[in-house]
Order: sequence, then structure tokens, then C-alpha cells
Amino acid sequence: MLESAAQGTARGMALVRAADAMLRSLGGQELSLLFPMVTFPEDPAAQLGLADPGVEEVQLAPVVIRNLRAESRGTRVRFEFLVPASVVWSKVEERHVSSPEALFELALGIAQDGRLLRIEKFDTEWFAGIAYLYRVTAAG
Repeated sequence: MLESAAQGTARGMALVRAADAMLRSLGGQELSLLFPMVTFPEDPAAQLGLADPGVEEVQLAPVVIRNLRAESRGTRVRFEFLVPASVVWSKVEERHVSSPEALFELALGIAQDGRLLRIEKFDTEWFAGIAYLYRVTAAG
């Protein structure tokens, strides 16, 4: 039984590498997550909330960006971002957050082509108990 669990883990890790390679070959675009700045200037106006502390831009690449059909006939655009798990895990470690879910929940949104997109949904694709791909749906 132990061998089959090890084989499942090895297969899962192989799929993580395959997803990363596939997304690189499909265009390998870049995604910008926006996070609030955690350090505030020493200016008293900033400490009172009168000044904008700014945002920090975190790049994720490679990413495949898909246009989704809008649910209504407004000017609202929707995108699906396919992000390999290896990229998300590295950003989770860099930003010292507990999970990929927490990373996307802490983000203010996604900057894409001069627009600020709101993250609507976050899905994880699993194989053999290992996450290999994250699907992020955003609209703006």
C-alpha cells in the first residue's frame, strides 16, 4: 500500500511539472496581483488614514489568460487565469501566507491591461492528492 501512495505522489508531482511546461508553451503571459502595502510612511497624515499607503504589485508567470463570456450585456469583462501550482506555491512562501487560498483572498485584485479586476472565484485542480493548477476568475 505504501508503494502505491508513493507512486501517486510521484505522478502528482509529474503533473505539476507538466502543467508548468504546458502553460509556458501556451504563451506564458504574466499576471499582476495587487496587495495593500503593509508599511506606512512616518507622515502623521498617513497614520491618520489621510494618505494612501499604496499597493504592492506581485507578478505571477507563466499564466494563460482566457477571455470569458460576460453573463450580461454590460461593458464588464471577465477573464480566467490559469496559474501553475509551482508559481503559486513560490509566492505563498515569499509572502509568508498560510495557503494559496489566503494569497488570493488577501489580494485587492488583478491589474490587467490598465484595468483593476476583482477576483470572483478561485478553484484548485487536483491529481493524486496534489494541486497542479489554479483557476482564478476575475471581472472588471
